[in-house]
Amino acid sequence: MPESIHRPVHPPLRGRGRVRSASTGDQTVDRTGAGTEGRIRGALLVAALLVGALLPTGSGTAAADSSGPDGVGPPGWASVNGGTTGGSGAAPEAVWTVSTRAELKEALANRGDPKAPKVIRVRGDINGHEADDGTLLGEQDYAPGYDLAKYMSCFGEDGTEWSDSRHDYCKQQRTLRQTGSNREKQQIQLTVPSNTTLIGTGGAARLLGVFLTVNTGTNIIIRDLHLEAPVDHFTTWSPGDGERGSWNARFDALTVITGKNIWIDHCTFTDGRFPDRTAPAGFHGERVQRHDGLLDIEDGSDFITVSDSRFTDHDKAVLVGSGDGRGDRDRGHLKVTFLRNLFTGVGQRAPRVRFGQVHLVNNVHRGRAEDTGYAIGIGLESAIVSERNVFLYGGPGAGPALVVAVYGGTRFRDTGSWLNGRPAGLDAAARAEAADGFSTDTGWRPADVYDYRPLSSAAAVWWYVLHHAGPRRGV
Repeated sequence: MPESIHRPVHPPLRGRGRVRSASTGDQTVDRTGAGTEGRIRGALLVAALLVGALLPTGSGTAAADSSGPDGVGPPGWASVNGGTTGGSGAAPEAVWTVSTRAELKEALANRGDPKAPKVIRVRGDINGHEADDGTLLGEQDYAPGYDLAKYMSCFGEDGTEWSDSRHDYCKQQRTLRQTGSNREKQQIQLTVPSNTTLIGTGGAARLLGVFLTVNTGTNIIIRDLHLEAPVDHFTTWSPGDGERGSWNARFDALTVITGKNIWIDHCTFTDGRFPDRTAPAGFHGERVQRHDGLLDIEDGSDFITVSDSRFTDHDKAVLVGSGDGRGDRDRGHLKVTFLRNLFTGVGQRAPRVRFGQVHLVNNVHRGRAEDTGYAIGIGLESAIVSERNVFLYGGPGAGPALVVAVYGGTRFRDTGSWLNGRPAGLDAAARAEAADGFSTDTGWRPADVYDYRPLSSAAAVWWYVLHHAGPRRGV
């Protein structure tokens, strides 16, 4: 039920294809790069004196009305184009506190006026598979009789070609997979409309198996939430995808489609209880991949900032631009800032970018080299500005080529990033992999768009991100 009192919901910020195995979690990765992390810890006392956040300096091009209800507006791209205020100005009856899927769905509808300003405060766990009567739905509820082993057997042992006639149950399994997938999507997908603040309370609010989407929504703040990516019970095997075929799951933790002015702040994105390394065995001795992305931003989305968040224990984490053939939709859009985020145990796409003008500043990446395909994917017509990011990778092969992968992009510039405590050399690594025409002139400068001041030392970035990324306590 809606609350009768509208309280401020944004406590002030403290300052402003080279795929390998599925990634490992925080517990394992914390042991990697011990020497480098030790050197950085030794500088933490100095770092504590240096920490200042990425703040507007007061002039710049951000609109004056870009502050949220706590008086602090977003940094980066979400501050331009009129700013991002979410549910600021919501009427008292449009301030909701929810603790079930049904309540969240009701609050998003906002009494038939979904685009009116609203603040939705999530308390505790909300499970996307929760039916209206409180029971949790599973694979057999969506598609009684579906069997993954039977589905796989219809491709043959090598997984190269599907045949309805290979077994007498193949046609049935194909139909069950399709209908089950659609029913699961209908159940777990919840769409955030315009002029919404969706915020966790108490530092322990979780969306479990929810397929959260923004579809043409504008002016949205998503904050202080733990988002556990949905398990696709009906993931698809595509024999022609790649050299040996690939699994293609359907659902992300959060998908932004044609969304504008969106601020994603102090969230955690993860596979959580169901990492792909515990999935059933698939073809070629590899695990079935039951997750898609953690965060996808696509189809002309614009003016987005992802700040102070954690991305952990996932393979394909963040995608900006969904395909090389989407230039008619994405060209001139996909303006995104990634600020002070922590990527731990991420296999690839941290992020992978097509077309967009993307600013990567003061992020921390850590993991094991053998579990990492790449961090930054430089895709077609992308213009990426990387600035003072920290990369910590343990094990052999932890060089600059591990950090960047070039997928048709020719414009990339890094300034001042560090790899295992030393200058990262990312420009040279990208140039060595790119085709002719590579340039560090990206055609745009973040300072020409919004005012900011990055943390200037590796120790300061490390200290700040590890202490501030993820949902905050006591909000």
